Amino acid sequence: MSFALGVIPVVLLLLGFPIFLVLLTGVTVALVWYMKVPLAALHQTLYGSIDAFALLAIPFFLYAGELMGRGTVARRIVDVVQAGVGNVRGSLGITTVGTSAIFGAISGASAATVATVGKIMYPAMQKAGYPERFSAGLITAVGAIDIIIPPSIPMIVYGAAASESVPRLYAAGIIPGLLIAGMLALYVYWYARRNGIPAGEAFNVPHFLSTLGRGMWALGAPVIILGGIYGGIFSPTEAAGVACVYAALVTRLVYHDIPWSEIIEAASATCIFTAQILIIVACASVFSWLLTVNQVPAQMVSWIEAMQLQPWMILAVLNVLLLAVGCFVDPLSAILVLSPLLVPIIKAAGIDTVHFGIVFMVNLAIGLFHPPFGINIFVAQSVLKMELKTIYWGIIPFVGIYLVALLLITYIPEISLVGVQWFLAKN
Repeated sequence: MSFALGVIPVVLLLLGFPIFLVLLTGVTVALVWYMKVPLAALHQTLYGSIDAFALLAIPFFLYAGELMGRGTVARRIVDVVQAGVGNVRGSLGITTVGTSAIFGAISGASAATVATVGKIMYPAMQKAGYPERFSAGLITAVGAIDIIIPPSIPMIVYGAAASESVPRLYAAGIIPGLLIAGMLALYVYWYARRNGIPAGEAFNVPHFLSTLGRGMWALGAPVIILGGIYGGIFSPTEAAGVACVYAALVTRLVYHDIPWSEIIEAASATCIFTAQILIIVACASVFSWLLTVNQVPAQMVSWIEAMQLQPWMILAVLNVLLLAVGCFVDPLSAILVLSPLLVPIIKAAGIDTVHFGIVFMVNLAIGLFHPPFGINIFVAQSVLKMELKTIYWGIIPFVGIYLVALLLITYIPEISLVGVQWFLAKN
């Protein structure tokens, strides 16, 4: 069994096979050669794993982000943030951070934010005198915030895999996401002062109000999504559906950015992207199901308990594991394969599963822009048209910032749980 679930997936992954095929092959070999289980069980588990109401939010959020990414929404958000930042040192870099956080609160997809914001901000940063390496590193790294700030798609998947409340996870992710954004902004400010990068235009109230008026509809999306969830008006899945309708109306009828034909085209692109995500979800779920059936999580819990590790030690070990996994495996696969293994360990140690969910997300966020296979790196390379080594050197200080944030979030649970306590008090 260890050959099917351990050796085969590793070999196929090193050979460059798609992750869903890696997982599906290992499961199929295990069922046929070791367990003698009818393959009908494989089919049932594959389809049953994606038959979850919470997962319906994924295509909706993707579609909303796709629509707004095709129009002028991102440009309008940039203008509002830039006008609000004013003549602070590093204003363009800080604008990049703020815009990425806001756009991520619309789409919940990190790669989409890197592509959309990168196209707008990179030329402006180059024109303002920011070094190429620094600009590329910032754009690549800042998009990773989007899987921490709601409405994060990986959080939806973690909620389904760990049987945890998605609204509680969303509430827990707000302050950690803002903490990381604030740390990135402070670093940008320090870097700009140290390297003599000029400040932007001074804050001007009429100009700010003018840009705010032009971008009001663009900024309305995260307000409706998060306000509706925390106001008890609708669930995260329903919020995703509302976001789709809102995005279509704003981009077509308010801003007149795209024709109806492109709205249909965006839906087609979303279908393809959704299929790519859900096939990974299905195959990773059946892999984790097989691990559970073979008592692997129970054995791991017994092994950890026998070592008599303190909770802080368990979190340290799991952080190292998750950082390593995040460098090679995409977030959704990592969540679905590891959650059944790690959540029982966390519960046995008395650690809150919502807090661990945020720790999980931060680790995977680092993996999104960490060499060698961070997806944001390749998205940035495609959008910015530069060599990988330039991006690799540029992301080094940002990896350090995220690691400091990870330590704070891991060992100060209140950073995550204060949002949950507020949510429970409101509801």
